[in-house]
Amino acid sequence: MKKIKQRVSLLGCLAALSLSAAIGSERPNVILFLVDDLGWKDLGCQGSEYYETPNIDALAESGLRFTDAYAACAVCSPTRAAILTGKYPARLMLTQWLPSGRWSATKNKMKEGRFLRSLPLEEVTLAEALRDEGYATFHVGKWHLGGEPFSMPRHHGFDENVGGDDHGAPGSYFYPFKGKWTIPTTKEAVAKQAFEGGKEGDFLTDLMAKEAGKLIISAGDEPFFLYLPFYGVHSPLQGKKDKVERYAAIPKEERQGDPKYAAMVESIDDAVGHVMGVVEERGETGNTLVIFTSDNGGLAKATNHRPLRANKGSHYEGGIRVPLIMAGAGIGLDAPDGVNLPVTSCDLYPTILALTRTPMRESDGLNLAPVVSGLEGVPYARENPLFWHYPHYNQHPSSAPVSIIRRGDWKLIEFLESGELELYNLAEDIGESRNLAKAQPELTAELLTKLKEWKVDAGAEPMRPNLQYVAKEGKR
Repeated sequence: MKKIKQRVSLLGCLAALSLSAAIGSERPNVILFLVDDLGWKDLGCQGSEYYETPNIDALAESGLRFTDAYAACAVCSPTRAAILTGKYPARLMLTQWLPSGRWSATKNKMKEGRFLRSLPLEEVTLAEALRDEGYATFHVGKWHLGGEPFSMPRHHGFDENVGGDDHGAPGSYFYPFKGKWTIPTTKEAVAKQAFEGGKEGDFLTDLMAKEAGKLIISAGDEPFFLYLPFYGVHSPLQGKKDKVERYAAIPKEERQGDPKYAAMVESIDDAVGHVMGVVEERGETGNTLVIFTSDNGGLAKATNHRPLRANKGSHYEGGIRVPLIMAGAGIGLDAPDGVNLPVTSCDLYPTILALTRTPMRESDGLNLAPVVSGLEGVPYARENPLFWHYPHYNQHPSSAPVSIIRRGDWKLIEFLESGELELYNLAEDIGESRNLAKAQPELTAELLTKLKEWKVDAGAEPMRPNLQYVAKEGKR
């Protein structure tokens, strides 16, 4: 943390006047689009030739795209907590999706690390920090960071909440948005309804965009912070009929994913277009900072992650590398091919605070404002590594309990159940196909030491032996 704070402070001191001029005199509005389970390559601007995303691509064209952007976790709730607080999930002790329930007393060798079931009230969220500076704060969509009576959006700084509760997915994307979910541990069915409004024929993603547009208008002359974490493109895979049919008509060998998923991606793009249309109609485009990203990689059965390895739930690149686009107010860097600076969910917190001239607060993130504003002399390098800690099990392919460090092009994975190590050079092997741990013993040892030091600093929860574990015959 000390190195991070020193770097942020140094950049802030050197660039404060120039940055203020780049942002402008007014406090910019902030729109943060967060898509659920959108894969790294699932946008046209990210290289997809299958998914149609013209509105999101236009954001990337007008702004800045990060090629090496990461979610703070391979599952949703921890990443959402990191975005709103700027802190690593391990430091928050919120390292698993809520309410979890995938661990098996007899099948899993280790006990999972302990974790909180809601975002701690003592954390100062982006919404709270911005509201203190006069912002109207709106939450529209998926919350999934706790529930009643203590951990809803209104308890964490949001003036308005539309559609947010403790559920991680809607019952249905079609009106009346009802469905059931079976709890993995108890097998009991729980009824879910993401939104109680709407009418026959409504599609949830469209409706959330319309509600967001209404809130933007309601802000009047106040600066606003709109946090729009879509339920899409999380399962259940349900798309609008006309869109599904259009993608289904494409030959299978030319598809990147399930036609229903493709239709859902396009609906997200339509929603972004609607919200940005409202901003444009109000003449606020130049005074609105827009950020677009995802909470983790795409679902294995929904989309193809190549050249990345694995998928949602796994901490190989396919599970944690995500799209990240910044556009609008304060974004002055011209980088048509994108910026390959490694960044993570935690970085959004100090960056937004800086670009809105809001007092800085403690975080694990790096203030990217000097970079995205295009100030001269800011290096395209990151002194502090990126870290992950996931002391849990889930049922996604290629998933395992792990701790990770990425420093420069090097990524070291420590498997918490076996103690095995994997080392990859991502610049040369983005698909993580060549484990170099044995070929690079000194570097492996150095990175492992750094990783363990960080876990102590962050208070990362350990895993412990599970005495109820029943080993299968032939296995230890």
